[in-house]
Amino acid sequence: MAVLRNTLSLRNQGGGAVLGLVTLLAFSSGIPALAQVPPPPPPVTMAAVPLTKVVRAQQTMVSLNFRVPPGYHINSNTPKSEFLIATALKMDLPTDIILGKIDYPPGEELTFPFSPDEKLSVYAGDFTVAVGVHPMHSVVPGKYVMRGVLRYQACDNAACYPPRTLPVSFEVKVAKEPSSGNKNPAQSPHVHN
Repeated sequence: MAVLRNTLSLRNQGGGAVLGLVTLLAFSSGIPALAQVPPPPPPVTMAAVPLTKVVRAQQTMVSLNFRVPPGYHINSNTPKSEFLIATALKMDLPTDIILGKIDYPPGEELTFPFSPDEKLSVYAGDFTVAVGVHPMHSVVPGKYVMRGVLRYQACDNAACYPPRTLPVSFEVKVAKEPSSGNKNPAQSPHVHN
């Protein structure tokens, strides 16, 4: 009855009532309130990308280098199960710069204690994703920032964690395309009479 009175009292206080109720019920039932929630894994990181020169009307591949923290792995771009979340790069490029091909590395096939009978396709340690940047002829030469996100799901040897996103950003310097060389030949210095 005391728990019910405390619950009603918390309910009427608003604001922190839900948190108070959860804490009260957890302690009154003998269950540790937050002890069962594992800490999230350290995030995947991306190395700095040097300024890359790209030419208008041509595709240039830019390498993006990522690192998965030790003790963890992430699903590859082509996981073997439809229930696993694929690692995917999504880019939002400036106007008149087209996203070309995205090359993901093949995953490493490994087995884990939580699924000993099946091999999973994963990335562990360092891996590189190459993305094609294709400025159209209309792009004004200069520096442009390419932005996007890498979506991934990290796992350790015991469990998988909720998916996360990593902001991706790199700069390109757009240059004019080389001249085609189809100019008219110079007039001959010889005069024919």
